[in-house]
Amino acid sequence: MCGIFGIVKEHEGPLGETLVGAARRLAYRGYDSVGCATIDESGKIDLRKDVGKIDEVNERLNFSEMRGQRGIVQLRWATFGSPSYDNAQPHLDSDGDLVGVHNGNIVNHVSLRDGFIAEGMTVRSANDGESIVHAVEHYVDRGDTMLDAIRAAAQDLQGDYALIIASNDVAGGDGALHAVKSGSGLVVGIADGATCVSSDLPSILPITNRIIRLQDGEMVSLWHDRVELRRLSDGEIIERETEVFTEGMDAAEKGGYAHFMEKEIHEQPKAAAELIHWLSASPFVPQFLDSLSSAKHLYFVGCGTSYHACMIGAAYFNRISGIPAIPVLAPQFTETLAPILSPDDTVVFVSQSGETKDVLNALKAVRPTGAKVLGVLNVIGSALMHLSDHYLPLACGYEISVPATKTFLNQVVLFLYLADKLRVHGQKIDWNAIPDIIEQTLVSTKEGAREAASILNPYDEMYYLGYGLTLGVAMEGALKLKEITYAHCEGMLSSEFKHGPLSAVQDGYPILFVTAPNDAAMMVNHINEVACRGGHPIAIACEDGLLRKHVSEYISLPDVDQEIATLLAVLPLQLISYYMSIERGIDPDFPRNLSKTLTVD
Repeated sequence: MCGIFGIVKEHEGPLGETLVGAARRLAYRGYDSVGCATIDESGKIDLRKDVGKIDEVNERLNFSEMRGQRGIVQLRWATFGSPSYDNAQPHLDSDGDLVGVHNGNIVNHVSLRDGFIAEGMTVRSANDGESIVHAVEHYVDRGDTMLDAIRAAAQDLQGDYALIIASNDVAGGDGALHAVKSGSGLVVGIADGATCVSSDLPSILPITNRIIRLQDGEMVSLWHDRVELRRLSDGEIIERETEVFTEGMDAAEKGGYAHFMEKEIHEQPKAAAELIHWLSASPFVPQFLDSLSSAKHLYFVGCGTSYHACMIGAAYFNRISGIPAIPVLAPQFTETLAPILSPDDTVVFVSQSGETKDVLNALKAVRPTGAKVLGVLNVIGSALMHLSDHYLPLACGYEISVPATKTFLNQVVLFLYLADKLRVHGQKIDWNAIPDIIEQTLVSTKEGAREAASILNPYDEMYYLGYGLTLGVAMEGALKLKEITYAHCEGMLSSEFKHGPLSAVQDGYPILFVTAPNDAAMMVNHINEVACRGGHPIAIACEDGLLRKHVSEYISLPDVDQEIATLLAVLPLQLISYYMSIERGIDPDFPRNLSKTLTVD
């Protein structure tokens, strides 16, 4: 949720294009409102903000023309306060001397806001981002320096957040930007004649590939020619070497595709190949496998898309490795299972961002029990990486579109790879062949997916049904459809459909069935329950003559086994969602109300 970026240059000059460019690369993090602030060499603050996406607000307010020596931009995903001008960030303090932005959630915002009003401060919004500015203002008005005021304010702010704040007091010697990391991601970039700080790397890499990753409980002060990293607790300087980020920016550009989602769907063969190559050579996989195979109880924990991957991963482990695994939604795990863990148990936490608040809450609940904590994540340097005993990366590169595609597929690939390494049932997988099979599936199912999207598009209520291994796939496909078409689609077990939801079926009503080869005979029973009532069954499955006879539409997968078919079946579901979104005139990269990284409870 939310994206923040700040930059300091040596001299006053054009900053608007830099801020707009950074905002575009962070737009996947929030697009309810956007705002920019620049500070010139005299200390004058130019603040512009409004409701809407970066390009439309830029057209109205001319962000691109803004000038200054320091600048900040924020893209908001609304939590405290509805999308509005007042609730948009950046925010000013009472007198307009401080300007700041944040990402995250200040959970004691309401009580802080009441206190600031009681102090006589000018509070203009219902947004918790304003509370960070007033929290610093409180201590600056008391006579503290900016550094001391920020450190003191951080003690008053409760929640997981990152912030950037600046003062217009150039005469007082504070011509810097200051930033704090307390739970949300924050990265510093160091260029020639400029420094910058951001929620995420895509906004920094066009400027520099020399970076410093902040850790929780740290703050950084940025001038054009240096940065100073400090501990919040005592203000002591921290020495940390810069690292050179070698991955290019190709992943943050569309590369000829109409949308990032389309691009990322088609990047899946390459992403899977890179993950498989990494796993086959990694010295960390044996450590991970030891923790899995020795667990008294094994849990896979995630949210949303990652939870669906956990469902499939647990099914793989149960079926082929002989190791019982239980998939659990992260908030439910915190409430029901974390209290009964023992040091002999292992919990695998799955999050593409590595910053998902619900997942981190569950992890923190596990720590006192002594259970082993494993992480599966896509963002190196994320909180989940640092909090895990062992972790494995998804090796997907950047995933910009809000709906997860290649990160989901690689989560499933990773779980299948680990289960295959511990296999006690069936034949080992030829992993070298998997990327080509994924590519073949994308090509062969494209037109069928487009036709299915046209059949489904007239409906705003529908069902995706899976059985056995494919239940998690059906649920993930349904989630994708909900996310980017705004239609309600329920993913559920096909054998459960007759226990109530079957009442929805009428003439021509489409129901999509996702089937793995061994389940075709059983799925025919469930298909007939729909077909005999006038429904329009659509199958996604490997070629099966019996199955084909009983459906209206058939999207055929390559001829593979049960495990691989499950992995492949999500590909046409992703394409169906994408095509249906386009038919409805919806931007699939930025669906309403959603954000890529959810750092709130």
